[in-house]
Amino acid sequence: MTSSAEQKLVVAISSRALFDLEDSHRVFTEQGVEAYCRYQIEHENDPLEPGAAFPVVKKLLALNGLAPLRERVEVILISRNSADTGLRVFNSVSHYGLEISRAAFAGGASPFRYVEPFGAQLFLSANAEDVGDALEAGFAAATLMPRRGLLPEGDALRIAFDGDAVLFSDAAERVYKRRGLEAFNHSERVAATDPLPGGPFRGFLSALHGIQAEFPPSRSPLRTALVTARGAPAHERVIRTLRAWNIRIDEALFLGGMDKGAFLKAFQADIFFDDQQRHCVSAAPHVATGHVPYGVANES
Repeated sequence: MTSSAEQKLVVAISSRALFDLEDSHRVFTEQGVEAYCRYQIEHENDPLEPGAAFPVVKKLLALNGLAPLRERVEVILISRNSADTGLRVFNSVSHYGLEISRAAFAGGASPFRYVEPFGAQLFLSANAEDVGDALEAGFAAATLMPRRGLLPEGDALRIAFDGDAVLFSDAAERVYKRRGLEAFNHSERVAATDPLPGGPFRGFLSALHGIQAEFPPSRSPLRTALVTARGAPAHERVIRTLRAWNIRIDEALFLGGMDKGAFLKAFQADIFFDDQQRHCVSAAPHVATGHVPYGVANES
């Protein structure tokens, strides 16, 4: 049996999440596929600018260079580009010295079907449809909101998560949506000792915890935070759930409905995942933000 310390975290990422392809995408939407292909081939030796997830990918890959040396993380490109148009993406990978060697260029088709054979625990994309398909198939996935000029400070990788419908299922949130805050708090107080079911990002958090377990908490290159709208008395079930999962969360912020943006800035998060658009909009000025279109908040 492979120990958690020997397993690696595999992250699949689209080219539009890793690099700024908005100019190229504009050519595609305004002029069509052929013009897009010509544009990318003409510019294939021009490095693309970093995209929303670029700093996070750099910090993830840097985990492989820590003692003891081993491949803790692999990043794989999964893209709607063709091999021809994908050459510019690979040239940009080389330009920035990113250790990425595997890729799937789906030639215009949805590439999410390659998440499973690559063994990825997380899929990041700028295409909401691909993300929705991946979540429906049971994988952690998020739509990266556009962001320019993101330069997180410090060497440690800091990842923040919402709770319900991200780390946990949306079962408790459904009570809140149907019956209101008072009923939600009562339900969570009654069920305080019953662990919450896992949500789409439970496996990804577990993989991060496996990396964290290699280092003393005071010297870990990876720090996690739960940033939730829950407050007391709904906090207890969350704490007991993480304890039952035997997963370490470094910081837990129970905000009782307060705006999350300022707290994510204070945590110095590199990336944040939330199921609700309003929280993503609040977070986006401060941190790379992934919308997780899962659960009751995203049902039409």
